[in-house]
Amino acid sequence: AAVLHQNRRDQVVDACRINNASSRKRRVLTPGDLKHLVVDEDHELIYCYVPKVACTNWKRAHVPSNLKTLNQYSIAEINHRLKNYFKFLFVREPFERLVSAYRNKFTLKYNSSFHKRFGTRIIRRYRKNATQDALINGADVKFKEFIDYLVDPATQRDGPLNEHWQTVYQLCHPCHIHYDMMGKYETLEEDANYILQLVGVGDSLHFPSYAKSTRTTDAMTAQFFSNISTQQQVQLYKLYKMDFLMFNYSIPSYLKLD
Repeated sequence: AAVLHQNRRDQVVDACRINNASSRKRRVLTPGDLKHLVVDEDHELIYCYVPKVACTNWKRAHVPSNLKTLNQYSIAEINHRLKNYFKFLFVREPFERLVSAYRNKFTLKYNSSFHKRFGTRIIRRYRKNATQDALINGADVKFKEFIDYLVDPATQRDGPLNEHWQTVYQLCHPCHIHYDMMGKYETLEEDANYILQLVGVGDSLHFPSYAKSTRTTDAMTAQFFSNISTQQQVQLYKLYKMDFLMFNYSIPSYLKLD
């Protein structure tokens, strides 16, 4: 396992180096960049929280009362923790995570706050002849409209993407923060229990295993992408490219990138 995890770390370093050479944008992290880094003082852990990747299970494995996010500390405290605490994150195949976020936020009745906040905006911008009801409630955004929204340059100008579809690269800053361990959704249980052993709590904490019947799969993702134009697939891949490269996910076979 140690070799596997070393390879994952090397992969991130290589991808960051290649990207840095091409972008020349070296930026300094601000406390605002650290909102997704959850600190567990009892076990001296820092965990980057990525929505739609096993997050609820980590929360369940913890007593939430002792968790703060890293941006709530002073600069000195932040630096001390980044240097000394065990840092990890979990990732997932980027497009699977994207479809999962879409299904969760736009197709379920109970997410009406998302429908109001994003659905109405998406429908207003990308649906011709939208009904009054759709414009007011935003409850039936199509996957294709969601993609229209993501690849639209105006969306980028509006500021950072919502955390549910923001890249891991932007949420967790793996080029600036050197994570000790990167777990994968695909090997969730092994990776999680490996972390618990490493930090010495493997005896007291066990990661709950689960198999959700509704979880988004590769086949399902391919289905969602089947009516997205080649041009948009290319734009979308560009948007998530760093996540694919850093975490060693190959270009999905269903994409028509040429």
